[in-house]
Amino acid sequence: MAGVVCFRPGCRPHLFYRLHVYHGRKGESKSFSWKDCRDVIVAVHQQLGTPLVWCWDNLDVHLDRRLVAFGAEHSTWLTLVQMPVYAPELNPAEGVWSLMKRAIANFVAADLRGLVRTVKRKLKKIQFRPDLLNGCLTETGLVIEHPIPTSST
Repeated sequence: MAGVVCFRPGCRPHLFYRLHVYHGRKGESKSFSWKDCRDVIVAVHQQLGTPLVWCWDNLDVHLDRRLVAFGAEHSTWLTLVQMPVYAPELNPAEGVWSLMKRAIANFVAADLRGLVRTVKRKLKKIQFRPDLLNGCLTETGLVIEHPIPTSST
């Protein structure tokens, strides 16, 4: 899974996510590639229609030079920020994963399709609960502030 929680002062938070299902087929990727990450960023930008400040954890794919180059190429609307190493407590998305894991703690999947369906359903429920998403930000101790207007005197 890949996910991002987006916050903007005065607006409700948004959760975007993508699932990558590995079926064990020959030549099939086991995890997200840098292109998959890029596509998530582009989709979020298109959906929100605003510049983004994107905070990465230190997953190997996030450090890929091609993804860094993509960020530099689109610096007019994208700012990439690398979070400190071993600091998941600063990532609101970690709170989402915790909520989702709790929601499926006693779930037994009959097959992969059932597991995917259940995970999507649980994430969709979280997606439409702004109080839960705001709680994930609060848990980090980070604060989203309105920019201070500059006076032109």
